[in-house]
Amino acid sequence: MITILATVTVLGVLIFFHELGHFLLAKILGVRVEAFSLGFPPKLFSKKIGDTDYRLSVIPLGGYVKMLGENPKDEVPPELLPLSFLHRPLWQRFLIVAAGPAFNLLFAILAFWIVFSLTGLPYLTTEISGVKEGSPAARAGLLKGDRITSVNGHPVNRWEELTFRVREGGRKPLTIWVKRGEKTFEAIVAPEMMETTDIFGATVSAPLIGVVAPDNFATEPVGVFRAMQEAAGASYRLSVLTLQSLYKLVTREMPLKNLGGPVLIAQVAGKQAEMGLTNLVHFMAVLSVNLAMLNLLPVPILDGGHLFFFLLEAVRRKPVKLKHREMAQAVGLMMLLALMLLVFYQDLLRLLGHNQ
Repeated sequence: MITILATVTVLGVLIFFHELGHFLLAKILGVRVEAFSLGFPPKLFSKKIGDTDYRLSVIPLGGYVKMLGENPKDEVPPELLPLSFLHRPLWQRFLIVAAGPAFNLLFAILAFWIVFSLTGLPYLTTEISGVKEGSPAARAGLLKGDRITSVNGHPVNRWEELTFRVREGGRKPLTIWVKRGEKTFEAIVAPEMMETTDIFGATVSAPLIGVVAPDNFATEPVGVFRAMQEAAGASYRLSVLTLQSLYKLVTREMPLKNLGGPVLIAQVAGKQAEMGLTNLVHFMAVLSVNLAMLNLLPVPILDGGHLFFFLLEAVRRKPVKLKHREMAQAVGLMMLLALMLLVFYQDLLRLLGHNQ
């Protein structure tokens, strides 16, 4: 039950913010919004307020905002043309479409800000949770529970600092200081080239000493202003990482097993909800950035595809022909369906234990 509620909450909130962006910009710029729906038909509930029909629909994997004159084939009465989407200036249409992904990024920043303000900045300490047998660290006498405090005279408090200091010197021997209980001692460790997995899941070779990072995160308390800065920075870094991941998936530098769909989202949402509300909000922020970046891809049928056509219109000084847009959207729909089948397949393999 927790997993179902968490999944519905995560998807509902992210879809709501995305569609809210389109809706608000359309309203602000004077475009009539005929329908605002959370979910896809059939609808469960609807209520018309003003010109807009607000709907809650059955299928929770998306939503939509229907604007007057959004479809070029729609017939719009002459007196309503000023309220029609397609009859608005190009820059206004661009902003309305871009507002969906923009609101997902805005939600991510707000969510990260709330989490960082309440719980602090999460980071991995330099406490060793395991030592690989036969590794340089094992030969130097390092043990599980030891905490590395400096490398070659450079203090290290976070795992990424330790990793950087180990790798920057290649295979040169390192002088490290280790804290074990109340004792502190020096050790000389010479890194060796070992295979490991990078952040994208690809196998790489790097100079390592054979220690395993801790499982639990520590937190650094921060004020609300620092939390906002860190939230914006985290959203930016995650955006870049998402785009890099998409590129590596296309070039096959990243394993397809890293793909996940609704089933994986549900599994992770359930686990995060069990760990606490702030964990769930953090997960929503990460997912919101992913949703924003995916929607900005220049694929017809996605927001990025519409933005791409608007850029072509700006360059050509005239809209792309309707038949060409329809052909491109048909191709985009096939690509999207193929991607959905692939992620469902990867989800199925994961459930069966074949995608580890």
